[in-house]
Amino acid sequence: MAPAPAFAPQPEVAESSLLSVRVLRAHGFPSRDLLSPSDCYVCLWLPTATSQELRTRTVRNCSCPVWNQTFRFRIQGLLKNVLELKVFDRDQLSVDDLLFSVLFDVGTLRAGETRLESFTLNPQGPERLDVEFHLRRLPEPPEQLLTNGVLVARELCSLDVCMEKASAATLGSSNGEGVELSVVGSYEGNQKVSVHAGPVSFHCPSYWDPELTIHLQNAAQEPLRVPLRTLPPNQPVKVAFPSAQETPLELKLKAEEVPGELSMRLGFGPCAGEQAFLGQRKQVVAKALKRLLQLEEDLPEDQVPVVAVMANGGGIRAMTALLGQLSGLQQLGLLDCVTYITGASGSTWAMADLYEDPDWSRKDLAGPIAMARARVTRSKLGVLAPERLWQYQRELRERAEQGHPSCFTDLWCLLNEALLHDQPHHRTLSEQRKALSRGQNPLPIYCALNTKDRRLNTFEFGEWVEFTPYEVGFPKYGAFIPPELFGSEFFMGRLMKRLPESRICFLEGIWSNLFAANLEDSLYWTSDPAQFWDRWAQARASLDKEVIPYSRLEEPPTATVAGRIAEVFKGLLTRRPLVGSTPNFLRGLEFHRNYFENPNFSAWKDTILDALPNQLTPSERYLCLLDVGYFVNTSCLPLLPPDRDVDLILSFDYSLDGAFQQLELVGRYCREQSIPFPAITPTPEELLRPQECHIFSDPARPDAPVVLHFPLVSDSFRHYSVPGVRRGPAEETGGELNLAAVGSPYHYTQLTYSEEDADKLLGLARYNICNNQEQILEGLREAVERRRRRRRPRPAPE
Repeated sequence: MAPAPAFAPQPEVAESSLLSVRVLRAHGFPSRDLLSPSDCYVCLWLPTATSQELRTRTVRNCSCPVWNQTFRFRIQGLLKNVLELKVFDRDQLSVDDLLFSVLFDVGTLRAGETRLESFTLNPQGPERLDVEFHLRRLPEPPEQLLTNGVLVARELCSLDVCMEKASAATLGSSNGEGVELSVVGSYEGNQKVSVHAGPVSFHCPSYWDPELTIHLQNAAQEPLRVPLRTLPPNQPVKVAFPSAQETPLELKLKAEEVPGELSMRLGFGPCAGEQAFLGQRKQVVAKALKRLLQLEEDLPEDQVPVVAVMANGGGIRAMTALLGQLSGLQQLGLLDCVTYITGASGSTWAMADLYEDPDWSRKDLAGPIAMARARVTRSKLGVLAPERLWQYQRELRERAEQGHPSCFTDLWCLLNEALLHDQPHHRTLSEQRKALSRGQNPLPIYCALNTKDRRLNTFEFGEWVEFTPYEVGFPKYGAFIPPELFGSEFFMGRLMKRLPESRICFLEGIWSNLFAANLEDSLYWTSDPAQFWDRWAQARASLDKEVIPYSRLEEPPTATVAGRIAEVFKGLLTRRPLVGSTPNFLRGLEFHRNYFENPNFSAWKDTILDALPNQLTPSERYLCLLDVGYFVNTSCLPLLPPDRDVDLILSFDYSLDGAFQQLELVGRYCREQSIPFPAITPTPEELLRPQECHIFSDPARPDAPVVLHFPLVSDSFRHYSVPGVRRGPAEETGGELNLAAVGSPYHYTQLTYSEEDADKLLGLARYNICNNQEQILEGLREAVERRRRRRRPRPAPE
């Protein structure tokens, strides 16, 4: 079982209020129709109060429409209630034109206040929408909410429906297909119930005053409706509906409150399992440091530094080189000093294989390296053999029967596994806890990026997701679930539908998912990344001032013909045709009214949507996960939160087109996010001829980690087979590696290496670690001393 959650969410009491919104009139909207004035209507969307979008009537052929319609919403003051108002021009022949939209923060209203707002796109322009708001407290029992200061889980109710009696005419056919039921805003949506089948259940937020709608087969008859608030709690009730048939429709209904306990952790910082591991790992690290640094005394627990290996992506090249580097650390006795190993894309393949053995770092890595070498040098044509294709089809069908949504990513996962292994590996991420049970190995952290499946590129919306044997989750939101539940379905923090834990190959395919990219992401790979980062930095500069004002107006892209063409073109650039479909475990959760000011959230805000809670990830049904390389090809981000308190990072970079490019992007990201990190400023000489190891530190920032950067370069390796041993004439070719960006046998598109190329890459990776033993030891000494300085008590003032 998963370890108990740490930092449990705090219960808070929220009082209800009634928000009245009277849409009055609009002025000066130009017509989008050629022959007549606009046919305007207004849509209202307040997702914290209802799942339905409300709308006014349509006023035809009028440039100054008057609606004078009032809409009421029951809201909770503890939430970030942002009302969206959109004005449309109805079109009979095409999609209705959006004239403009406005966001209004209801939190700016005081109880008892009435406010008239005139929203304009331009103070000098003619367009104006007049709306009157009124807020009144409701004398209702307070609602119990659970929150971590960013996300909020609200009370849920459930409804069980069982059909007791029904006529064939009611069911629509003699074989009894059932009657369609729906509860708007529920997790289940629409379901069918029949006499012979069992009951069906609905789960819905209690505060929405949900109602059961019964859609009868007779189209002439209005749907039947039962408000759930009219049902006695926790008591079954039989309800009979009048019918012209001899057998009336009779249903048994039971409404009850869902227990408040969550199936996920809402909290920031390491979970209980990771904290327990850290306590055990510090003992291992302290013992190794005493031996390596020849310390006279044992290190106290608070003086044991946290050392991390940061492995970047790069396909089979990254997988192979990481194994060589880890074997170098093991050869020098340094592997026991490492607390974390983070991986992205191809480096996660090596990590996942190693952690199948609970004691891998205590054993000679020659065995895993030999198996990896055999895999990368064998032919890959067999992955498309007929028997393999039947195997893929059979497993995908079984996953669909279990309830997993079908998507192309699952096929890529199986193909990727076939490329890396001879047979399927029936291992899971949660089983890797065995490799951490005694603190015997570093803790692995696997990285992915969550994006939007359309309308935005990865630089406009990208959120870091981390996978460990203990948890999977979003550090940004402070929301985590055990890996056993990843892929299962959640609603409002509760587990709705549990599915079997996926084999780890289905996670490896996510961590290296190149197929969820859109055209704009692909441009990043074929051009200078700096231009994309310039755009991201500009968006961040404006985001700092983007705390939701009481109103925010947006001019629609469809206002002009050029705008429409640009919108279509952007849709083509940003649509992800092969996106995965992982159920979103944040679904239904809402935002605390002060979420944007919460330091745990604002320190990690990454996107242009962070100030727009209605458009963030909890509103999505599925996650869109892909390789982090489409933003920055690094696994560094999980090491930067202050709770992990990392002192020394061994940065393993496998790029062929720039020894410092990805690390420089990490440094720029941290600078824009105000995250402590040393400045990455290689000298012109280092850029021209990078060395095997580069040290970056910031003595003025003791909270910033020291970084030892190991780019994939062949410097002295061409002359030395092992440190201090020169190559003989017969060995000279063993040190010659083609690491050029073009034409290299190690390019990420190369799926098969020759035995000679595989041996060279493994030898180079091991050599570059062993040849820099003193630099690593010096980094460890500095990390220990920095810990001592940080823990040393300050002298009392005289």
